[in-house]
Amino acid sequence: MNILELARILSHVEALVREAGAIVRQYHDQPDQIDWKGEDDPVTAADRAVNEFLVAELQTAYLDFGILAEESRDDLRRLEKEAVWCVDPLDGTKEFIARNGEFSIMVGLAIREVAVLGVVYQPVIDLMYSGIRDEGAWLTTPQGRRELHVSDIDTFSQLRLVVSRSHRNPILDEIKQGLGIQQERISGSVGLKCGLIARADADLYIHPAPGLKEWDTCAPEAILFGAGGRVTDCWGRPFLYNQADVHRHFGLVASNDTRHAEIIARITPVLEAHGFTFDKAW
Repeated sequence: MNILELARILSHVEALVREAGAIVRQYHDQPDQIDWKGEDDPVTAADRAVNEFLVAELQTAYLDFGILAEESRDDLRRLEKEAVWCVDPLDGTKEFIARNGEFSIMVGLAIREVAVLGVVYQPVIDLMYSGIRDEGAWLTTPQGRRELHVSDIDTFSQLRLVVSRSHRNPILDEIKQGLGIQQERISGSVGLKCGLIARADADLYIHPAPGLKEWDTCAPEAILFGAGGRVTDCWGRPFLYNQADVHRHFGLVASNDTRHAEIIARITPVLEAHGFTFDKAW
């Protein structure tokens, strides 16, 4: 698929995600209807409504693409497709429930197992990150649209770490100390954390635990690569998409790519000391 085709698809997805944002805002002003998919894993009526809208629109417009969506049953027919949508209708459901604004709608496109295109939209403040892998990334707000570039900070002590508001892993403190990082910023949503790196407001995000899935990483990865950054697992291996097992068993490291390999070399001994290994699912 050439860049002109990807640019056309990106424009369409941006429009769809904006429509989905309007749905979220309607639910944002209503009392929550919360169910639990598992321990510490809530799902709201907003998740389901946005999921239904995006899946229906994408299926209609892209008949030859597969779809993997968080709130849809995965029948694995997508494995027969070369191109697959990865849809997270509400990344940061806990943040949505808390009404702190730190949640997003994420739609990514993977082709031949690689994340190539992504949109991350923060509907409460009308902020959108979008990007095409190795081609560019953009931030669109009510004030306009600008191209994104990661920072060039390459000194460990100056790196700005962004961490999760709802899922902060205690191992991070040990990793942070080992890297000599002094600055930390809190944010919800994987997409918003990677967006901060893409716009040079942060430099590093480490998720040293299982729990993420393909729909959590596809759109943010495409955007961050478009801005000049990098995303791998905690052992430096690239993510593959449209797999039968959608779990990210080996964590995530997203960075501005100035010291990515050295960061990986420093954090893996910490993880292994806590019993995490590179060849066995966590």
